[in-house]
Amino acid sequence: MATKKAAPAASKKKPAFGGYTISFKGCTDTLEKVFGSTPIAPSQMTKKIWEYVKANKLSKS
Repeated sequence: MATKKAAPAASKKKPAFGGYTISFKGCTDTLEKVFGSTPIAPSQMTKKIWEYVKANKLSKS
């Protein structure tokens, strides 16, 4: 029987890829204000979130 290799230790995690941070801390807008009151597709939600992030300067790269 072959022995299995031990999994790497959890303390040796790789750093997060990309380095892009978005903070919604302090935002008081409702979801209805961001997305509107009618149902929208997930792709439209993503676009509206990025519009909101850029308009309110919430991103830090």
